[in-house]
Amino acid sequence: MLNLIPTKVFFTKGVGRHKSQLGSFERALRDAGIAQFNLVEVSSIFPPNAKIVTKEEGLKYLNAGQIVFVVMAKNSSNELNRMISASVGLAIPKDRSRYGYVSEHHSFGETAETAGDYAEDLAAEMLASTLGLQSHLEWDEEKEVWKLNDKILMTSNITSTAVVEKSGEWTTVVAAAVLVP
Repeated sequence: MLNLIPTKVFFTKGVGRHKSQLGSFERALRDAGIAQFNLVEVSSIFPPNAKIVTKEEGLKYLNAGQIVFVVMAKNSSNELNRMISASVGLAIPKDRSRYGYVSEHHSFGETAETAGDYAEDLAAEMLASTLGLQSHLEWDEEKEVWKLNDKILMTSNITSTAVVEKSGEWTTVVAAAVLVP
């Protein structure tokens, strides 16, 4: 049986602008460095024992045309002055033999910080519920980290935001966790 459990994950984001929605999406993928792959969107599981690597490191293991699995958030608009965001949040348990969560969030009118915090919170909540500890999830204001009876190793996010600058021009934002075999 083919083992499709990724061993590495990298995070990336991009913004694209074009007269068509599809064109702006393609440009956002190019900006993110992942347009050359056949992307397959998957649900929100961060693989057990997977290592987070830089985009540059992760791209070394991938080839143009390859089928690549991603957890992706995306948003588009052609409404002048509209702010759009796409964010991917991450929550990894301390016990790395267990899986973590990657969440997708896309919104209008939110800053990168607001959208990113929301996506990160979603991932932490999903991890807490999987561990049966959702009622124990607490935000440590001083350290700015989630606490879950010492069960969460880390949370983070990657967020792309943009404002539609020209009337009739599409703007697309993407944020993705790219799963590397």
